[in-house]
Amino acid sequence: MATFLYKLGRLAFRRRHVVALIWVALLTLAGVGAASAPAAGTTSFSMPGTEAQKAFDLLEQRFPGASADGGTGRIVFKAPDGEKMTDADHGATVDKTVKELSDGSEVVSVTDPFTTNAVSKDGTVAYASVKYAVPGMELKDATRKALETAADEARATGLTVDVGGDALQAGAEPGAAGEVVGLALAAVVLVVTLGSLVAAGLPLLTAIIGVGIGVSTITALAKALDLGDTTSTLALMIGLAVGIDYALFIVSRYRSELAEGRDREEAVGRATGTAGSAVVFAGLTVVIALAGLAVVNVPMLTKMGLAAAGTVVVAVLIALTMIPALLGYAGRKVRATGEKRGPRGGNTSENAQKQQAKPGLGARWASFVIRRPAAVLLLGVVGLGAIALPATQLELGLPDDGSQPTSTTQRRAYDLLSEGFGPGFNGPLMIVVDAKNSDDPKAAATTVTDGIKGLEDVATVTPAAFNKAGDTATITVIPDSKPSSVQTEDLVHAIRDKGTGIKADTGAKVLVTGTTAMNIDFSQKLNDALIPYLGLVVGLAFLLLIAVFRSILVPLKAALGFLLSVLAALGAVVAVFQWGWLSGLIGVEETGPIMSMMPIFMVGVVFGLAMDYEVFLVTRMREAYVHGETPAQAVVTGFRHSARVVAAAAIIMMAVFGGFISAGEAMIKMIGFGLAIAVFFDAFVVRMAIVPAVLALLGKKAWWLPKWLDRALPNVDVEGEGLRTQADRDADADADADPDSDEKKELVRA
Repeated sequence: MATFLYKLGRLAFRRRHVVALIWVALLTLAGVGAASAPAAGTTSFSMPGTEAQKAFDLLEQRFPGASADGGTGRIVFKAPDGEKMTDADHGATVDKTVKELSDGSEVVSVTDPFTTNAVSKDGTVAYASVKYAVPGMELKDATRKALETAADEARATGLTVDVGGDALQAGAEPGAAGEVVGLALAAVVLVVTLGSLVAAGLPLLTAIIGVGIGVSTITALAKALDLGDTTSTLALMIGLAVGIDYALFIVSRYRSELAEGRDREEAVGRATGTAGSAVVFAGLTVVIALAGLAVVNVPMLTKMGLAAAGTVVVAVLIALTMIPALLGYAGRKVRATGEKRGPRGGNTSENAQKQQAKPGLGARWASFVIRRPAAVLLLGVVGLGAIALPATQLELGLPDDGSQPTSTTQRRAYDLLSEGFGPGFNGPLMIVVDAKNSDDPKAAATTVTDGIKGLEDVATVTPAAFNKAGDTATITVIPDSKPSSVQTEDLVHAIRDKGTGIKADTGAKVLVTGTTAMNIDFSQKLNDALIPYLGLVVGLAFLLLIAVFRSILVPLKAALGFLLSVLAALGAVVAVFQWGWLSGLIGVEETGPIMSMMPIFMVGVVFGLAMDYEVFLVTRMREAYVHGETPAQAVVTGFRHSARVVAAAAIIMMAVFGGFISAGEAMIKMIGFGLAIAVFFDAFVVRMAIVPAVLALLGKKAWWLPKWLDRALPNVDVEGEGLRTQADRDADADADADPDSDEKKELVRA
């Protein structure tokens, strides 16, 4: 591996014009494709195998033309204090609003509150439901404007009027200002770490090109592959972070090679062969983690993972090829580690080597940990364990209008409906009675209705409504509790349990669906998939790391450290987004259940990123160990060369992820915070403290590998051991080309 990448780096350095042209051409091609691609519509949401999805599919078959997936809107009216909606003037306002909305080209139906009994018992609140022919995300701007205008006109008469439903729902909008701040902070960190604006600009440039190619490709294929806005946002988030970090590691290693006195082409080759090998395997762990999301069998999540994984692959390829090419263009503007620009443009490589040999903060910290490994290990584990405690109270759910900020009309409409009709009105359950195999479909539907009325937490059960064939009926159930409550979840399970007995008695199949039931099934599906997913991802990465580190205990320690990081991060997410601790600092206006996909998504992404730091930090230790240093010396050497860069990479990732905290979309905000805090815990607590403490306690045992396994594993040579032989061959070839100097050959070999 190292030898191949060494040759690739030198080739890219020499053929820099061709390499740069290829990547610019790919970026242009992707950009043209994105600009000319048709606009993407809404992302279809399906959960194969769940009862809610089966019921939804059945409705599509048995109730054709009903636009089961069409958007909905609810205009909620509230009369002023002391008045009622049944008053003549208020009734006239509602009638006018209903008539105006009925004229819309995409409107299927609009209900009149006074004919559908959609007025609260005290007469103060009423609502009109609007059904559209297309999903909410696909509505024309004119249709949305008409809904808002109708609400404004009704509000002008003195009524309190708000709009709920998904008709006003907009796509995910990342916080653009936050992203700019994150990139600016990343640029500052790069300048401090790499010592010059030119060197700092290379990782930023390549990361932006890589993300541009990845996101543009996703945009170009969005319509054909049914990719949503969140997919490109995730690819942007992950692609920027890993793209900057991977390039940073190669540029940093290049500067170290220059400090050891090598010429620029040789330094590029060695940097690509050593740090580039770590980039390849770190990227593989991220790709495994993201692509592994497919085991959940939720198409939306699978597409998000694969799209982000593709962006990571692009980031790896750019780091291995374009960074060497750009280093060729930069020339002496990228200086050796420790080299300062003097009056005449620089100092000698000897001074750079002396500067590099001085023990830095990383080496001093590693020496401190080695002297007190047990205390550092105990403090790190106990600290992360304490932060992880809130995760034991984790409540999962999907956001609805009740989780919106109180400043939004959707949230106000949600609260008005809860006030007038009860909290369960915002989360009705749809019961589908498949009576095709029943002798008496109507009797079967009556049995279902009567059975549900006898259950706890049921406020209202509507009469059964049959399709034209008379073999399928729908029943609406209004719970007493709010959609995201445990009581509503228990009611869904109770209806399904009762449906089993009804099928045995009547032959009719009872299915529960609706948004609330879909959310419950989605959460359950993710919970069921978490352990298999964790086993698959950690298992594959564990095998990969055994080949990289030639050790059993080092990969095991890496996996256990990751578990500590992700549990602590989940604890922090629960404390902020569920409990509300310090929520005002990051703009969390409404607390509630953690989104169902957050745990499994965090496990996937954080595992990949955690292995990045493990690979970059520990491969340098492994390199020192195989070159003859003691285990303790190897730990210090690894920190001397890598700690500063790993810390910079972590800060950059935190800055990039933190930039998304300003997003208006709750999911993006939560993901940005969760990933940023997870990177902090993993890089600065696990990798910088727990890892050296464990390695110090294990000593030589850390690098133990059974002989039979050592023989069976491929030699990936991440440490670059093969580069010495390769360098000797290249030196011989160069010296043979110069017949005047055998002495030069010996000097190059030395």
